[in-house]
Amino acid sequence: MSKPPRLTLPSDARAYRLTTARGDFAVHEAGAPERGTALLVPGFTGSKEDFIGLLEPLAAAGYRVVAVDGRGQHETPGPREESAYALEELARDVLAQAAVLGGAGPLHLLGHSLGGLVARAAVLRDAAPFASLTLMSSGPGAISEEQQARTKLLVAALEAMREDMAGVWAAMRSYDPEDAVPDAPELEEFLRGRWLATVPEQLIATGRVLVSEPDRVDGLAAVDLPKMVVSGEVDYAWPVPLLDDMADRLGARRVVVAGAEHSPNAENPQATARALASFWASVDHR
Repeated sequence: MSKPPRLTLPSDARAYRLTTARGDFAVHEAGAPERGTALLVPGFTGSKEDFIGLLEPLAAAGYRVVAVDGRGQHETPGPREESAYALEELARDVLAQAAVLGGAGPLHLLGHSLGGLVARAAVLRDAAPFASLTLMSSGPGAISEEQQARTKLLVAALEAMREDMAGVWAAMRSYDPEDAVPDAPELEEFLRGRWLATVPEQLIATGRVLVSEPDRVDGLAAVDLPKMVVSGEVDYAWPVPLLDDMADRLGARRVVVAGAEHSPNAENPQATARALASFWASVDHR
C-alpha cells in the first residue's frame, strides 16, 4: 500500500466533497487551472492522501490538481454490495468526476496501480473528456503471480471476516516485514484508520480485478490520446520490463522515477511531479 510522505495538506490546498451525477466523492484539491486540471485516481487499499506530495509542485506548475477517494474508499462512502465496485462502475464514477471538473482547460487523467486499470476503463468507455492519460505503476493486465497469490489470500480473508476489518488488518500486518511498518506512529494510525474506513466489498471486488484483469493494451493503443507510463525503478505488482513493453505497445512516453518503487507519487513526489508537468506541457502544445 502507498504510504503518504506526510498527512498534512499544503496551506493552499483544501479537502471537500465533489458532487457528481453518481454521488459525492471526498477529494483534495490544490492550485488553479492556469494550464489545466489533473484528476488523480488512487490504487488498491489507497486514497487521495497518496497524492499529497504531488499537490504543491503540480499546483506551482499551473495545474488544478484533484485527488479523489473512489467509491467505498476511505472518506467516500459506498454500498455493501460487491457489484457496486465492478470495474465498469468505477470507470463511470471517473467519467462523472470528469464531467464536473472539465471545462477549464485540458483535463489530464492519472491512475495509480488499480487506479490505472480504472482510468483505462474510463478512457476505453469515453476518451472525449480527457487531454491525456497517465498510467502510474499500473500494467497491461493482472498483477504478477506472486502478488496474485497474496491478493487472493487477502480477498479470502475479507470474504470470511468482512465484519471484522480490524482482525483482517492485524493478520495482514503480521505477515509484513518489519520495514513495512512506518516509523511514525501517526502514519501507522492513519493507514489502519483508512483500512477500517474502506468498504470491505470494495476491497473484495477490486482485489478480484487485480488478479483477473485481461490485457487491454491493444484497445487502449487505438485510442487517440497522448499517454505516459510512469513507474519506480522496481515494481512488485507489475515488473518494470513489463511496463517498458506496455509503453512501447501504447506508443507512450516512458518515465522511470529514481529512488522509487511501486508508489513514485509518495516515494519521490518532486521528481514525479516534474515528469507529469513536462508531459502535460507537451500535450498542451500539440
